Amino acid sequence: MKFMLLIYNDPALLNSIAPSEFDSRMRDCLTHADELKEDGYLLDSQQLEEPSTAKSVRIRNGRQTILDGPFAEAKEVLGGFNLIEARDMDEAVRIAAEFPWAQTGCVEVRPVRDLNVVRKNVNHSSAVSAHST
Repeated sequence: MKFMLLIYNDPALLNSIAPSEFDSRMRDCLTHADELKEDGYLLDSQQLEEPSTAKSVRIRNGRQTILDGPFAEAKEVLGGFNLIEARDMDEAVRIAAEFPWAQTGCVEVRPVRDLNVVRKNVNHSSAVSAHST
């Protein structure tokens, strides 16, 4: 079963960490990610640029609005994600708790919906192979 681990950080807490400590945590995080990948748990992992680089697009009543910044005002901002394969939610939560970012924000664990099942449910076939989703 696939789970998305959404990494949220509180910029104030991150900025309060000494640069050498941050670098140490990042090295440990990357090492841990490498181990999870080798063990078959980690499928993909990426960091996001700062929220100030984001654009939010909304269309309401046929009118498009583009705003600078993240989609919502929040103390914690989305900083990245890890796509993992885990036996169940309990195992996914255990893996999420191993990331140091749970100490400076939050790691949201969310099951990933199988798009092939969605396609079947709405009677939509794809010209792209099933491995692309």
